[in-house]
Amino acid sequence: MSFEGLRHVTDVAAGNWIAPRLRGFGGRVNYVLPDGFAAYARVLHPAEDEPGQAVTWAEVCRRTGRTAHPLMQWNSIAGVVRHVSTEGRWPHRYEVGSETSEWPGSPPRAGNLPPDTFAAVLDVLAGFTAVDDCYHAVWNGWGWLRPGAWSLLSFSDDGSPGPEPLAPAGLPADVVSGPTLTLPGREYLLLSGPLRTALRIGHQVTEEWLDPQSPSLLWPVDRSWCLGTEIDFDSTLVGGSQELVDALLQAPGLEVWAVKAAGDLTLDGDTVNR
Repeated sequence: MSFEGLRHVTDVAAGNWIAPRLRGFGGRVNYVLPDGFAAYARVLHPAEDEPGQAVTWAEVCRRTGRTAHPLMQWNSIAGVVRHVSTEGRWPHRYEVGSETSEWPGSPPRAGNLPPDTFAAVLDVLAGFTAVDDCYHAVWNGWGWLRPGAWSLLSFSDDGSPGPEPLAPAGLPADVVSGPTLTLPGREYLLLSGPLRTALRIGHQVTEEWLDPQSPSLLWPVDRSWCLGTEIDFDSTLVGGSQELVDALLQAPGLEVWAVKAAGDLTLDGDTVNR
């Protein structure tokens, strides 16, 4: 487990300003980030092509004949179709679901901004962070947070289990069971530390292998901006000043769109690619 440079915050009142400014729970921008910022940006998580190289959603649209726009949805631009069939005989009939896609590569990862992309976002945020002390909220539902919830076992040459698991055993029980920041539909462990310590959050599988996890919410102590990566979203949202959003839009290596606070990020919100 890695939370190097971060401190566990037991006084979760530091996040009490967020809930009154959320307008619900679900697929709108201001359901994830507090309402009231001057501007909002949507940072798209990159997809991958067949060889495993990162590609933009705009490139996916170019190849599939769809239209890129601020509220586009992956299933719409990639031509994902859900198929459901019924198997078995009554009274033991059951539904089996599958999906097909026009995109031959991999979809963007939901709930986690890739480290290189996240680092580029933090570089922009650093220029708009007067005080480097930030709050980092991590969804408390990740399995690797809990002792014994998941571990990677080592094996001997003969295939028998090795003496020690390679994965640490999660956070201390008093941290996992301690106070959480409760928002509509979600609960979070609250941590504090410098802005770029967010890159050190994740499952420390081995001494050399960190499986990074971007925080679900991140904001500086002066609340001048807020970043949110909802666990079911394949994009990350940032609310702040118009100057901050403009800087994100111009940053190299990022695919960013300006969005409205009430922007609909559900599948129904993509009214262009239907």
